[in-house]
Amino acid sequence: MDSLRIFSGTANEKLSKKIAKSLKVKLGKIIVSRFSDGEIGIKIQENVRGKDVFIIQPTCTPVNENLMELLIILDALRRASASRITAVIPYFGYARQDRKDQPRVPITAKLVANILYGAGANRVLTLDLHAGQIQGFFDIPVDHLYGINPIIDDFKKTKVDNLVVVSPDVGGIKMARAYAKRFKAGLAIVDKRRNTPEATEVMNILGEVKDKNAIIVDDIVATGSSLVEAAKALKKAGTKKIYATITHGILSNNAIGKINESCIDCLMITDSIPLAAEKKSKKIKVVSVGSLFAEAIKRIHFEKSISVLFDQ
Repeated sequence: MDSLRIFSGTANEKLSKKIAKSLKVKLGKIIVSRFSDGEIGIKIQENVRGKDVFIIQPTCTPVNENLMELLIILDALRRASASRITAVIPYFGYARQDRKDQPRVPITAKLVANILYGAGANRVLTLDLHAGQIQGFFDIPVDHLYGINPIIDDFKKTKVDNLVVVSPDVGGIKMARAYAKRFKAGLAIVDKRRNTPEATEVMNILGEVKDKNAIIVDDIVATGSSLVEAAKALKKAGTKKIYATITHGILSNNAIGKINESCIDCLMITDSIPLAAEKKSKKIKVVSVGSLFAEAIKRIHFEKSISVLFDQ
């Protein structure tokens, strides 16, 4: 491990420390500062020449600040002659802009892939991309991890039986099917129509949910509208307890208030995005993906296969 170096940006230092602890290494020394006008200044404080370097930085809120910080760190590492630089992005921002679904709109996920490569990233390690095809936007290797294993391991401690796994929309069927397979449970789908980009209207539930305990699974919860509406529809259809497992807890606007007032009994999210103090709730439980990323980093460093980690 002598040639391995791990650095952390400021977006999620808590997760970075967990990853380093799991690997039994110290985080690399780096100074992230701001000029008087808000420009980001970076100083790598140790030798990385010829080293295998990993920089951990999710591009969560504030998205543009954290993305720019990551780009500048990548440039600093490249100019310091690191042999290989891996951008570890637990949450990949702009992933929801992955196609032209309207006239005259950008494909921002592709743009971000291009600038990460241009800044010096040799490979990317990320978790539960909003759209799997984003891997193809990169001209460098992308290792795509899934949060299913740590989430299921933690959820099994609740010992809930008579389960049905629910996808909140048609697009999440693949993820829901993977959970249903692991739980050996039934599968249901919420058929919904979207009124605005962040507001939905639930129409039907496909599958048997009456008198069952439901688990809603998805990759992102932002404003919470879709999740709360899906839970309301499930309760109306006769489900007993309602759980939700979401990889990335963006929890913007009044999401916490909506969840607290909803019929959701427990929402499990990972620590891919740090949970701010004002967003904490008795209904929210955080599951760490630190060990998952640590194992992936170790396997990448030693040139071993990591397919066992991202196999659903």
